[in-house]
Amino acid sequence: MFPTPIEKTSRSWQLTYQTLLPMSLVLWLLPLVAVAVFSIKPDGDFVQGNYWGMPSSFNALENYGKVFFASDMPRYLLNSVFITVPTVFGCVILSSMTGFALGVYKFRSNLWVFFMFVAGNFVPFQILMVPVRDLTLDMGLYNTKTGLILFHVAFQTGFCTLFMRNFIRALPFELIEAARVEGVAEWRIFWFVVLPLMKPAIAAMSVLIFTFIWNDFFWAVVLTQGAESQPVTAGITSFNAQYRAAYHLMSAGSIVAALPPVAMFFLMQRHFIAGLTLGAVK
Repeated sequence: MFPTPIEKTSRSWQLTYQTLLPMSLVLWLLPLVAVAVFSIKPDGDFVQGNYWGMPSSFNALENYGKVFFASDMPRYLLNSVFITVPTVFGCVILSSMTGFALGVYKFRSNLWVFFMFVAGNFVPFQILMVPVRDLTLDMGLYNTKTGLILFHVAFQTGFCTLFMRNFIRALPFELIEAARVEGVAEWRIFWFVVLPLMKPAIAAMSVLIFTFIWNDFFWAVVLTQGAESQPVTAGITSFNAQYRAAYHLMSAGSIVAALPPVAMFFLMQRHFIAGLTLGAVK
């Protein structure tokens, strides 16, 4: 049922594993390394076709300086922060309450309500593109950070509810029954009994949602335009000139845009792993 530990396999398989693992790691990191190398090349290397060779000169300070001080990249980064952070808070707050309701209370339509929350995650984005765009136009929310936040909260709450509901159902129900016997109100049970136990799950889910929203490109392009509201993933395309792209600046901007979610993961790594593995061993 479970994979055999590598230490218990044959010697030939261990050698194959030890050979393929570094190769897979190199293939996985190769695009990131290429982007990092592109970000320190001068613009002339791309004009001359020097895509994969060594840089003719190291222009890291010049390229990253242009990204931060000669473009709208700082504004795009702030837009991403103003979009991602409220979305994470909104998803955590709503899904904690809906997960508590669906995981603790037994009512006739419980399963159907849960299904409605989850079903939206199986709808392809491309099908929703035109209706969602028209809805934001009708509501006056097109090309606004508020419209993008509301959409992300609405769409991500389904996945977060699934995550929270399953986590809460794995908690000892005796704690809730004991609190009810003592006459504790339901909202106090949620706030003082269940919510403290949900901290690992909240941390893990926050990292996931932060990464999803920060790296979103599709809806950033569909629902926003211009530096006043676009997040950094869509703003990187502003380095495209009329006749050719500034690949060295796009690469530098991509590295800058990738740093916040990476930093978020490493800062929350302990809580993230604890949230994913809690309940795996009884």
